[in-house]
Amino acid sequence: MEMQQITKPAAMTQKETPPSERRKWLKKLYSQRHVQIMALLGIAWMIIFNYVPMYGIIIAFKDYDIIRTISEAPWAGLEHFKEFLSDENFGYVMKNTLGISLLKLLTFPLPIMFALFLNEVRSLRFKKAIQTISYLPHFLSWVVLGGILATWLSDVGIINEILMALNLVDQPISYLADPKYFWTIVITSDVWKELGWSAIIYLAAITSISPEMYEAARIDGAGRFQQMWYVTLPAIKATISILFILAVSGVLNSNFDQILVLRNALNDSASNVIDYYVYYTGISSGRYSYSAAIGLFKSVIAITLLLIANQVSKKLNDTSLF
Repeated sequence: MEMQQITKPAAMTQKETPPSERRKWLKKLYSQRHVQIMALLGIAWMIIFNYVPMYGIIIAFKDYDIIRTISEAPWAGLEHFKEFLSDENFGYVMKNTLGISLLKLLTFPLPIMFALFLNEVRSLRFKKAIQTISYLPHFLSWVVLGGILATWLSDVGIINEILMALNLVDQPISYLADPKYFWTIVITSDVWKELGWSAIIYLAAITSISPEMYEAARIDGAGRFQQMWYVTLPAIKATISILFILAVSGVLNSNFDQILVLRNALNDSASNVIDYYVYYTGISSGRYSYSAAIGLFKSVIAITLLLIANQVSKKLNDTSLF
């Protein structure tokens, strides 16, 4: 009798629990239906436009042309990769790509410094004015900015007018026609366009720092620069590490839009980077398999750099993407 009284309620509980939990889950899912639909649409977009086209990567290993389908094109193996590595343009294309990308990587600390100093501005009106001025170029396309730069840097542009007025040059300089100025123009214009926008994420990370930490530092006698060095920078270290990993993985990206707008036949020796070379050989010359092989070569290097930077960051400061 006692055993029956003990086991019967336990059996009833086991039958009642699963349906109850399932109803709660379905009810919660239904209450979030609008958010779920938005998320599913985003996932569907990503699959259709990012993952489905990856099937076309196989043309890098085939002799593809527009007459035949991808499946009908004959296999070429690694011939296109070998051709690129032995191409006479390979040397200076890689030199330009790495040169521009590494110089851009050296400007990585600039948004951090800008965010640190902007955070120290006490006048809210002045701070908002600086933010607006620094963010504005980001919202202009490189087509617009390229036209502005071409006008400023022309023989009769404002840059030459100022330099000649200050007696720094004797005659106008055609900056975009001289390869030795191209890298400087690219790096400077990229900083001008993206400095303020790149600082946003650092400013967001800074706002999450507890004011009590600054208060404790002030009590210990720390000045404003010491607070930046010993409080702000350590607090945003994880954010800096993640963004640096992403910057290293994109070291072969030279900003195709910027290069396409600023380059010309006269500065080709300094402006022909991998992105433009892929565009030229693929679109202009119709060598689709060859350009796909170059793009895949670049992607493999980017993934390798991402993994290396991720592991180094994990060992140095216990921060990583995965």
